[in-house]
Amino acid sequence: MKVDLISEHADPLAAVGGVDSGGQNVHVAKLAVALAERGHTIVVHTRRSSASQPGAVTMAPGVTVEYVTAGPAAPVPKDELPPYMTEFTERLAQRWAARPPDVVHAHFWMSGQAALRAADGLPVVQTFHALGTVKRRWQGAADTSPAHRIDTEREIGKRADAVLATCGDEVSELCAMGVPESRIAVVPCGVDLSQFRPDGPVAPRPRGPMILSLGRMVPRKGVDTVIRALRHLPGADLVIAGGRAGDEEAVRLRELAGAYGLGHRVHVIGSVPRERVPALMRSADVLVTVPWYEPFGLVAVEAMACGVPVVASAVGGHLDTVAGCGVLVPPRRPRALARALKDVLGDSDRRAALGAAGAQRARERYGWASVAERTEAVYTQVIDGKVCRLAALGG
Repeated sequence: MKVDLISEHADPLAAVGGVDSGGQNVHVAKLAVALAERGHTIVVHTRRSSASQPGAVTMAPGVTVEYVTAGPAAPVPKDELPPYMTEFTERLAQRWAARPPDVVHAHFWMSGQAALRAADGLPVVQTFHALGTVKRRWQGAADTSPAHRIDTEREIGKRADAVLATCGDEVSELCAMGVPESRIAVVPCGVDLSQFRPDGPVAPRPRGPMILSLGRMVPRKGVDTVIRALRHLPGADLVIAGGRAGDEEAVRLRELAGAYGLGHRVHVIGSVPRERVPALMRSADVLVTVPWYEPFGLVAVEAMACGVPVVASAVGGHLDTVAGCGVLVPPRRPRALARALKDVLGDSDRRAALGAAGAQRARERYGWASVAERTEAVYTQVIDGKVCRLAALGG
């Protein structure tokens, strides 16, 4: 198949760890490569965010990233992109008129909106990665999403030929939005098992117990909860990786640690190159990820694949991935988190058992070969369904 992936703000070639650069970038990149390894030809369309970006880049055999000019050739926060999406849509339509793919797979709501408007009959599959209803529920007035996001997502869900949910919790949210359950398939995010595995190099670490937090530097990731929990864990060090040293959230976390007298035990190290993440994970005694909400939670699965025990908030995708092989705690509850971390750090046998269980689950469920196969099956169904509908209409 010729498959076009749309990822308007999440460039698969971008460095991971910025405010708008995280799990979706990794997902799109790895899915594209895994689909190409199954014999498909993949083009990823993403917005040009730098004047130095060429028109197209070969990312891997069978995978091309094409940069779409829409708005300034400069970084723009994703919540400020809607004014430029009309141009993005028009350029997609021009490309597809000249070179139509067999199926379009849109990632995030703005990509879905553009894809459906430009598709002109092409089958469209949608992965939201995050839903506006959930974001609004947890962030309230702090939510910077455009006002029309939720209505647009509801329309996309009803019009797309198929919607891929990354976890069971998202299926419930989609059904509540009015998306027909018959057109929803659960296909999780994946992990590169050749990189993320229990054996391999280990990064330098503090002498005492090491807790690792890794992810984008935004408040909803709940890293401040981990710092507050650290007050009840004498002797443990917390390493916080992600973002840049000068990010507003990184500064806030440093100030919080200082106010609690924990500055010498909290290490905010900024973004870590992707190839060094597995070694960093393997250096930790436990990985903690306690966001207020989490559509999937790729970091947890990557740590599991490395054989590292995971303590995570009982939200979203963690209910599928971590439950039964890690420890779940309520979000925004520092004392509950401290108790869970104390139990894990104080019992080496339990750490080993949790690490082994997580690694096994990652191998069984979340390898990219499996995820690509399940995604391909949905593509085949929507293409066949589109052909059957056209035949019934005499097309």
